[in-house]
Amino acid sequence: MTVTATDLTGTERAVLLVLMAESRPVPNPELAALGPALDKPGRDKLNRLGLIESERVGNRFVHELTDRGWRLCRDLLAAGAPPRSTGPAKTLYTVLGALGRYLQHTDLSLADVFGAAEPPASVEERIRAAYDVLATRPGGWVSLTRLRAELDAPRADVDAALVALHRTPGVSVIPEENQKTLTAEDRAAAVVIGDRPKHLIAIEA
Repeated sequence: MTVTATDLTGTERAVLLVLMAESRPVPNPELAALGPALDKPGRDKLNRLGLIESERVGNRFVHELTDRGWRLCRDLLAAGAPPRSTGPAKTLYTVLGALGRYLQHTDLSLADVFGAAEPPASVEERIRAAYDVLATRPGGWVSLTRLRAELDAPRADVDAALVALHRTPGVSVIPEENQKTLTAEDRAAAVVIGDRPKHLIAIEA
């Protein structure tokens, strides 16, 4: 399922941006203090779309961005202000647009800028998490086109992690047998291992 900025309300966008800036699990009271409050319908929607993970801890919920949420935040940098935005919201999206241009120019990811105090998940761990979201079953094939779309990381880092995972028991990275079915995006997303482009990944449970 593809999620775009237009699928979200202004409040839902703001929640993602606060979680991006904090880059850590944020309890409901802190979230409301830092930006918008997240009500139950918004929480359920963002969880259903796979943009955040919410966990009840005691009598409150704690929220954290998923890889898909990070990816959408990157898209928000270039999305522009929602329709009928006020002046302050337009100012915010002007600043976000400038940040997006900076990241593109320097080939940095959002995680490089909004780094968590704790060590971030490795690219290999993030690939496994993204695979779990995309695969219909453990061991099912997922295209690298879809996998890369879930990740906010430099291409070189993702390629290196895929090569390392290919050598790991229980992980297979293979070419598409029917080359005629490959799109230009599929060919661009391939990783070269052993002088052959690979287009699909499977990870056993």
